[in-house]
Amino acid sequence: MTSRPAKTGMTDEVDQSTKFNLGLPSEHKPLSEADPDEVNGTKEYPPALYPAYLPVWESPQARYPPLQPFEYTERALAADHTFPELLPLGSKLRNLTATLGAEVTGVQLSSLSDRGKDQLALLANEKKVLVFPNQDLASLPIGNVVDYCRYFGRLFLHSHSGSPKGHPEIHVVHSRAGNTLSPEFFALHTHSMAWHSDNSFDVQPAGVTFLYALEVPPEGGDTVFADTERAYERLSPAFRNLLDGLQAVHTSRDQAARAVAGGGYVRREPVDTMHPVVRTNLRTGKKALFVNPQYTRQIVGLKKEESDLLLRFLFDHVTNGQDFQCRVRWENGTVVVFDNRNTCHSGITDWMDGRRRHIAR
Repeated sequence: MTSRPAKTGMTDEVDQSTKFNLGLPSEHKPLSEADPDEVNGTKEYPPALYPAYLPVWESPQARYPPLQPFEYTERALAADHTFPELLPLGSKLRNLTATLGAEVTGVQLSSLSDRGKDQLALLANEKKVLVFPNQDLASLPIGNVVDYCRYFGRLFLHSHSGSPKGHPEIHVVHSRAGNTLSPEFFALHTHSMAWHSDNSFDVQPAGVTFLYALEVPPEGGDTVFADTERAYERLSPAFRNLLDGLQAVHTSRDQAARAVAGGGYVRREPVDTMHPVVRTNLRTGKKALFVNPQYTRQIVGLKKEESDLLLRFLFDHVTNGQDFQCRVRWENGTVVVFDNRNTCHSGITDWMDGRRRHIAR
């Protein structure tokens, strides 16, 4: 689930069912009830481990209201910087790389008090990507998880994708068992990378975000993250000065068009929203690039050719900078808590054996 911070702060990854139509049955039609082959299993594949999290498309005639600003509390500002509850005696923090991300063991996120959640928001803002193995969020009632995540901010209602029945706040990244559509995609494309910051077209884009693995292949399907603060810092002072005053248009129109092309629904009118190309972290004062290939389309005030050239440079800079990236390998029960305001990410489609990949956000 994705909490949404105040617009004045900084602001899985693309739904695989929209990107590749991988999450839908072979006829590519949304279902008002969970796919029976996923619920019951087939001769080749077992039932889904968490059928309550299978995506359904309820009330296709329903429409969501337009995106609006709202009040937001930055939980990291009230946190104890010594992390007494998040990192108690016996826990362990291991950096994923020298620059980005950390794995934390010896703590159960579901047991955190509000003080512990404040510390979680702070550490996510500092490390940007946190990996917590062997968590129990997936085993809790879905409503409890929704309430837990709502502590960090108002949750986003996804207008185009399926969600667990009765819980539109949860976005499901789902590749059904037996899916055979990846070869079709790779017949037309050289790779599956789709770098983005979640819902950057929102009026108040995403902040602290939870991804939790329900059922994943034994290998493959990793997620890669890039540090957009460090990407900004790597630029020359003169170039940073140029970017600091620019605005860019982020759009949901392409996402909506892909949903319709896949036989899906769009419950909110597509939007175009302006955000600064560089956003500032209210807590630290650090600046981060805020553009991404999936949703950013135009630099305001530049001609098309100028805008395309500048955006292509920034996209390549962020996505090619492996020295400020980390790669998360999923296991069942892994929870990743990351800050959408100072990262971009992309899921990787590299497994071809038909195994189910089922992740909730």
